[in-house]
Amino acid sequence: MHVTHLSLADFRSYARVEVPLDPGVTAFVGPNGQGKTNLVEAVGYLATLGSHRVSSDAPLVRMGAERAIIRAQVRQGDRQQLVELELNPGKANRARINRSAQVRPRDVLGIVRSVLFAPEDLALVKGDPGERRRFLDELITARSPRMAGVRSDYDRVLKQRSTLLKTAALARRHGGRTGADLSTLDVWDQHLARAGAELLAQRLDLIAAIQPLADKAYEQLAPGGGPVALEYKPSAPGEAHTREALYEQLMDAFGEARKQETERGVTLVGPHRDDLLLRLGQLPAKGYASHGESWSYALALRLASYDLLRAEGNEPVLVLDDVFAELDTRRRERLAELVAPGEQVLVTAAVDDDVPHVLTGTRYAVSGGTVERA
Repeated sequence: MHVTHLSLADFRSYARVEVPLDPGVTAFVGPNGQGKTNLVEAVGYLATLGSHRVSSDAPLVRMGAERAIIRAQVRQGDRQQLVELELNPGKANRARINRSAQVRPRDVLGIVRSVLFAPEDLALVKGDPGERRRFLDELITARSPRMAGVRSDYDRVLKQRSTLLKTAALARRHGGRTGADLSTLDVWDQHLARAGAELLAQRLDLIAAIQPLADKAYEQLAPGGGPVALEYKPSAPGEAHTREALYEQLMDAFGEARKQETERGVTLVGPHRDDLLLRLGQLPAKGYASHGESWSYALALRLASYDLLRAEGNEPVLVLDDVFAELDTRRRERLAELVAPGEQVLVTAAVDDDVPHVLTGTRYAVSGGTVERA
């Protein structure tokens, strides 16, 4: 799969830009702050319905504009599709496929698939659990786009359940009665456990699939520096793996935490509180790995994601956003050799020298809001 044309309107710094794209390597080169990352960010948004740089859509809309448009022509084998997203901060986003009637934004998931390397990836190793949960959930959605609906259901029920707990806790603190307020909590427990069990099952399956790929990728990037191991750390204790067993495990955990949750007014167990423990050798990578080792670990996770998606039959677009400037010469060369054969590789760099020579292909000069083929 590859993108053959990218069109942006009022997205980030671009009032309008049209960028034809070829298979193989395309490098966007230009000084910092000129809009290189904005281009690959748009491709990533089509793949995940989110940005790797910001948590909301508002910064993606050009200042003074009401909405932004991302449009891409995508080829997979002999099939071509046109996918379009309209970003409307504060309102519902809109989507179209092949200029047809409007569809839900999540219906476009799976048309564009991408794996993105960026300086922000260091947070996968050094950052908070939320960074690792996001990594897992974006990858399970790339593997199975229907999981976008499951994630949405979980987030909706979690919000409603947490609101109920918060209201009950406030009433308790002010001497009110909580029995009536909590009368529906059992029902919300069941809904949250059902969606949570599906999400957990997918995460556990993903970790089992990606573990050997991550270990292999780390060995390729830093020979002799491993092994690496991925261990899921659930907030609901237990060893369940099937959906039904995970459902029962979550229900038991809700029961155990009920008193504490009603006192504090928050949901204390569930996939939203879990973590992915990354080990390097016998030690946790977080807090023990050096800067270079942490970079290699983050890159290994992204390479493993790429290898997994490619093995499952639809090779993703590989995006390397200002990554090579962060790496030493050895890691830069190894990474370039590993990604060079990709069907489509998009690279951003401040100067030509930051793009390894093995990554030959199309070059675009990006400056002052213009994107010109070099």
